[in-house]
Amino acid sequence: MSAEKILIIGPSWVGDMVLAHSLFQAIKQQNPNVIIDVAAPVWTLPLLARMPEINKAIALPFKHGQLALLERIRFGRSIKTQGYQQAILLVNSFKSAILPLAAGIPQRTGFLGEFRHGLLNDIRPLDKSNLPRTVDRFVALGLDKEDALDVPKITNPKLVADTSNAMHVLDTNGLQRPTQKILGLCPGAEYGEAKRWPAEYYAEVANTALDNGWLVWLFGSDKDVQVTTAINHTTQNRCLDWGGKTKLGDAIDLMSLCDTIISNDSGLMHVAAALDKKVIAIYGSSDPHHTPPMHPYAVVEYLGLNCSPCFKRECPLGHLNCLKQITPTKVTSHLNFQ
Repeated sequence: MSAEKILIIGPSWVGDMVLAHSLFQAIKQQNPNVIIDVAAPVWTLPLLARMPEINKAIALPFKHGQLALLERIRFGRSIKTQGYQQAILLVNSFKSAILPLAAGIPQRTGFLGEFRHGLLNDIRPLDKSNLPRTVDRFVALGLDKEDALDVPKITNPKLVADTSNAMHVLDTNGLQRPTQKILGLCPGAEYGEAKRWPAEYYAEVANTALDNGWLVWLFGSDKDVQVTTAINHTTQNRCLDWGGKTKLGDAIDLMSLCDTIISNDSGLMHVAAALDKKVIAIYGSSDPHHTPPMHPYAVVEYLGLNCSPCFKRECPLGHLNCLKQITPTKVTSHLNFQ
């Protein structure tokens, strides 16, 4: 790779941005002197702040799903003087390709996506059989075109947590750093209920851990407050419920204090793996072969029923067996209470 300054158009999903760290590491391994800037939605910036390979994170001002053609052109022109030699697009949409063209970036790399002829000039073929995982596809875009079909061994994402910030959050909430083991639970999944293990199952696991002397911390966004509250209520409020009470950066740093994390297939699952935590990942409607937790010792609970993966937001058959048949006992069997 000859480019010395690269602009990455980053993904919108938290999990995908974590997986993109494998690409950033691969680029640096090829050329340690390359400068990498990432343009992405503002909510992903706390992740980029914990990736030392990134020189600068640029917050995109566009609303999710918004075309905003003129605004994208103006934004692209505003960074035209930054000297980017290559743009790599991790998003396959038409609108994501407007900004690099407007910025006059000479090499614009990405998969064809939707109607991007003319916008991209380094179009890569997407062979899904050769690049089955999202992380494979990201890394392939960082290779020279002739090497893109032979993706080398991938370096797992690794976030550098800010422990001092975690201590600050604890102190602000009148808490000290715990001495017991901590089980983190991430019961949310923004995509839909077909990716959410039942709240009562999480509560049963939480009660088991609590009864064995562990602490249990619940993590989630504002959208997950209802489920984290329900889990905590079932445990007689013995958990520490961070649901909706932390920004993403704070949640990342607090999760770094956990010993084990149980999570649905969600952005926080990928965060946990990138923090080098023992991860127990629960899959229902999604496919663990496509977006697995990138950690050598991650445990994946997936039944692979005839009806899964269906990739639906809600169970089309109405029974949610792909998740309900994964029992709390099966999940707690992976915890070491010694």
